[in-house]
Amino acid sequence: MTESSRDVVTRRFVGWRIAVLATITGAMTGPGQTIGVSVFVDPIIDALDLTRSQVSTAYLIGTLLGALALPTVGRWVDRIGARRAMIAIGIAFGGGLVVMSGVQGFITLAIGFTLIRWLGQGSLSLTGTVAVTHWFERRRGTVFGVMMTGISALMSLTPVLLNLAIEAYSWRTAWLLAAAAVWLIVVPIAYFGIVDRPADVGQHLDGIDAPTAGSAVASIPGHSRREAMGEVRFWLLTGTVATTAMLITALNFHQISILGEAGLSSTEAAAMFLPQVLGAIVAGLIVGALADRVPIRFLLATAMALMTAALLMINLVEPGWQVVAYAITLGAAGGAQRPLAATVLPRWFGLTHIGAIQGISTFVGVGASALGPVAFSLARTWVGGYTEAGLLYAVIPVAIGLAALTVTEPDRSGV
Repeated sequence: MTESSRDVVTRRFVGWRIAVLATITGAMTGPGQTIGVSVFVDPIIDALDLTRSQVSTAYLIGTLLGALALPTVGRWVDRIGARRAMIAIGIAFGGGLVVMSGVQGFITLAIGFTLIRWLGQGSLSLTGTVAVTHWFERRRGTVFGVMMTGISALMSLTPVLLNLAIEAYSWRTAWLLAAAAVWLIVVPIAYFGIVDRPADVGQHLDGIDAPTAGSAVASIPGHSRREAMGEVRFWLLTGTVATTAMLITALNFHQISILGEAGLSSTEAAAMFLPQVLGAIVAGLIVGALADRVPIRFLLATAMALMTAALLMINLVEPGWQVVAYAITLGAAGGAQRPLAATVLPRWFGLTHIGAIQGISTFVGVGASALGPVAFSLARTWVGGYTEAGLLYAVIPVAIGLAALTVTEPDRSGV
C-alpha cells in the first residue's frame, strides 16, 4: 500500500494527482503506439531484410493478438485495482520493449509487436483510464479532455526522442532505452502515486465533502459487461472508436509515404506530427468540456465529420499551408474522439464493471487499428493511389457519423 492509501483522510483531493500521473503513464505508452513504432519501420526493413508489406503484416498480427487479451485485462483491473495492475503492466511492457530490441526476423517481430501493442497501447492505456474514472463524475469530461490532450502533447515527443536515439546509437539500443524509461517512470508512479478509489483515503468523487443524494454514479446500477454489450448505444459509441483508431493508425503508419508522394521530404513529413498534435490538443479540450454539457450524439458525429474531412483532404495535400491544414484536421479527428468513451461509458453503465466494459471498447479500437495500415495499403494498390483510397474509406465515418446521431442517453427517470 502507498502512504496515501494508508491515510484515513487526506485534505487535498487526490484525484487531481491521479489525473496528472495517468497522463504521464499514458504518454509513456508512446513506444507501443503507431507514432513511436513508425520511426523504427525503415530501420527494421533494412536490418531484417523484410519488405514493407511484411512489416505491416507483422504489425497487424501483433496488434490483433494483443487486442484479444484486453477484455480479460479489463476484468483483471476491476478485480485487483488500477495500482497493482499498473505496476505489473509497467514491468511487463518494459520487457516487451526489450524483446523488440532483439528481433531477428518476421516471427520474432510479430511476437515483439504483440507484446508492445498488448501491454503498451492497450493495457497501460486502459489502466490509466480506469484509474482516473474512479475519481471523477461531474467533471469527468473536462478532466479526460485535458488528460487526453496532455497525453497527445507529451507523446508527440516520442518519435523525436526515439529518432534521436536511433541516430545516436542504433534502433536496437533505442528500444532498450525506451524500456529503461518505462521502468524508471511508470513503475514508481504506480507504486507510490496511484490510489485506487477515493474511499481508500476518506474522500469522495470530485473532491466533494460528502456524496450527494442525487449523485449520478450512486443512482446508476453497475451494469455487467454483457448488459452493456446488449445496448445499441454501446456499439454506436464503440463504432466511432474503431473507425477513428483504424483510419488514423493507417494514415499515421503511411504518413511518410503519403506526404512523400505529395512532395514533402521524409523530415518534413515527420514534422507534420507536430501540427497533428496541435489539432488533437484543441479538439480534445473543446470536446472534453462539451462532453459534460452537450448531447453525446452531436460530439460523436463531429468526430466522424473531422475524420471524413481528413480523408478527403489527402487529394489537396501539397507543401505549404495545405499539408498543415491536413495534419491539424487529422489530429482534431483523433482528439475529438479520445475523451468520449472514457467520459460516457461510466455515465451510462456505472463504475462496478467499468474496467471490463472499457476493455471491450479498447479491444475493438486496438483491433481496428491493427487492420488500418494493411487495409489502407491494399486499397491503395487496388484503386491506384492514396487519394482514391481516402475517398473509398471516407464512406465509413460518414455512415458511422449518421448512425451516431441516433444515440440517446439512458432513461434514468425510474432509477
